[in-house]
Amino acid sequence: MSSSSAAADDDFANRNSSFSVYDPNRLSGEGSPMMMSPWNQSSSPFMKSSWSNFSETASQKIPQNGLIGSLVREEGHIYSLAAKNDILYTGSDSKNIRVWKNMKEFAAFKSNSGLVKAIIISGDKIFTGHQDGKVRVWKTNPKNPSVHKRVGTFPTFFDIFKASIRPSSYVEVKRNRTALWIKHVDAISCLSIDQEEGLLYSASWDRTFKVWRIGNSKCIESVKAHDDAVNSVVVSVEGTVYTGSADGTVKVWKREQKGKVIRHALVQTLLSQECAVTALADSNSGSVVYCGSSDGLVNFWEREKKLVHGGVLKGHKLAVLCLSVAGNLVFSGSADKTICVWRRDASVHTCLSVLTGHTGPVKCLAVEEDKESTSGDRKCVIYSGSLDKSVKVWSVSDMVIDPNQMVIMHQGQGDGYWDSIPSAKY
Repeated sequence: MSSSSAAADDDFANRNSSFSVYDPNRLSGEGSPMMMSPWNQSSSPFMKSSWSNFSETASQKIPQNGLIGSLVREEGHIYSLAAKNDILYTGSDSKNIRVWKNMKEFAAFKSNSGLVKAIIISGDKIFTGHQDGKVRVWKTNPKNPSVHKRVGTFPTFFDIFKASIRPSSYVEVKRNRTALWIKHVDAISCLSIDQEEGLLYSASWDRTFKVWRIGNSKCIESVKAHDDAVNSVVVSVEGTVYTGSADGTVKVWKREQKGKVIRHALVQTLLSQECAVTALADSNSGSVVYCGSSDGLVNFWEREKKLVHGGVLKGHKLAVLCLSVAGNLVFSGSADKTICVWRRDASVHTCLSVLTGHTGPVKCLAVEEDKESTSGDRKCVIYSGSLDKSVKVWSVSDMVIDPNQMVIMHQGQGDGYWDSIPSAKY
């Protein structure tokens, strides 16, 4: 269990932060933007039904950064999302993976493992990471896109059998307990993919990340990465891999290849703190990497400056649970039930708006560029999954700054206002 301390707060306060509008000492409180938002009203039309969809007339009356609708299927907390070409996949703690198209349920397929912790799409394949430590691979039927068939599992049954008869395949995972190195022995928390190299990365609460070759479904490396659960893994440009853990660290790994052998070497530790690292994301170009923590802060580092610490974004009063980046827009979802929308200009980050409406922690985010987007006005559709059992769909523009969000609040240091949620595993 992790919590932020006064010492940790002082440490963050002393770092060089650079982002406009938000004062470095700003903390969200009762008069904060999220409480002043017009979407945070009990009489809001979005709270009247489990399904909200608005006509063109109604949509013209709402702000440019606002709610489009809600997808509700009362079958469990939403733990994972993935979107591609207007198709949305949702994973929950039920056995079903739901597929949505045009705000309506399009298809569903079932896994025997229950809770779906991660979803990632690559071409015509969908990879899902599960509570049982396995990665499952699904494929859409080219003749009927609503039909999904499971085409594989990582590791394969044959690989498990082959490894089990070799004593060298066993590694110690806990005191007096061994397991096959190709298997995760705890829940998968995150998936990331290197499309060019055909490699899939899986992070797990078992403190490792594993590397899989998609072409033959084989585990080619297992890295004992952290001293506690690995909550996030991101593969970036030029074989750089970032991992974030409940042990409070963010580590940088470099992929090295000698012949057919691939290994990852630790090259840097970007962050070491008391509170858990809960989420990671990088920009499309790999130029900036972001880290969310259980103290509600988002740290970032800039690759062009040799991963020097660029600053801290302070927009949440509870743990940051998920991050997503689209162009110069950064989205952070939190246990405080809100989503902060940030716009990056060089090293300066401006909070454009705070999206409110969820009644539970925001656990996962997925972003797609809006078809109406132009070079002068970049628009995104953002999907947010919550422990309130709903997915909300938002329209966001990088040109809009809601004046209600520009209230700057000052609060004294060391008052312990930043909270963390009980578990360090996310």
